[in-house]
Amino acid sequence: MRPGEYRIEDLAHHSGATVRTIRAYQDRGLLPKPERRGRSNVYGTAHLARLRQIADLLDRGYTLASIKELLEAWDTGRGLGGVLGLVAEVHGPWTDEQAARITRAELAATFGGGPDEEAVAEAVELGVLEPVPGREDEFLVPSPQELAVAAELHAAGVPLSAISGHLRELRGQVEHIASRFLEFTTEHVFARYLGHRPPNDADADEAASLVRRLRPLAQQTVDAELARAMRTFATRHLHRHLTADAPTPTPTQAPAPRAVALPPETIRAVRSLVGAEHVAAFVTAATEREVQARMLDALTIRSFTGHEVTQNGVDAE
Repeated sequence: MRPGEYRIEDLAHHSGATVRTIRAYQDRGLLPKPERRGRSNVYGTAHLARLRQIADLLDRGYTLASIKELLEAWDTGRGLGGVLGLVAEVHGPWTDEQAARITRAELAATFGGGPDEEAVAEAVELGVLEPVPGREDEFLVPSPQELAVAAELHAAGVPLSAISGHLRELRGQVEHIASRFLEFTTEHVFARYLGHRPPNDADADEAASLVRRLRPLAQQTVDAELARAMRTFATRHLHRHLTADAPTPTPTQAPAPRAVALPPETIRAVRSLVGAEHVAAFVTAATEREVQARMLDALTIRSFTGHEVTQNGVDAE
């Protein structure tokens, strides 16, 4: 054999594939036929490179059928470079967060107790923890932030089973959001690149560049909308509980309403704004809104300082 030539056993050794796999690839048309010399089949460096390409695409999640289509594109001159660049971009990290490791002892200390094997098993099932091969007492933590949130919730009194259940529910909702974002961007951004099977190098390179630009948008949008929703619903939730917890006065306890005279210029301004027939309703709504705002302000100050606020705005111990 000359340099760069292999028998099938040597090709299997250098590529990491088995002899049976190489023959199966040949039968499927994924691998070119070898050169026949006498009674021997001779493989070359092109066969070795093709086997490594197939292994790389399998690692990226491609099926053998889709790999065959990509390799046919390569053989017809359209190339795989751009496609592989696009695939690498999509499969790249979608967050700047770095994975970490944690031991069972550290895990128990983080959650303030002995090892809970049922909770650990559920965390592994959810992907919050990943076993490290050969290290039974150590786990990979793909998202330390997610584990930290779970630890804070548990420290606040939330059972681990409730945290896991909430994560399952949240994950389903977030996966729906991710799916909708991909459908949206595919329809309006990437559709023009998907007409080629597979896309040519130029289109694949441009699509990969767009993935890099659009990657942070999904998280930025979700962060902004989550902040808006939390602000809206937290205020409503707090107000509802304040109203529900407030004692309802009996007729004998109800204080007599106190008349408040508004300045004439205020009445004139309101009348010009909403009309004479709506003055009373406008003043009532504005008064209720002011009362609610003061209640929330007082509760906030009490929560952070431990002091109550009197009607005159003076702290009371």
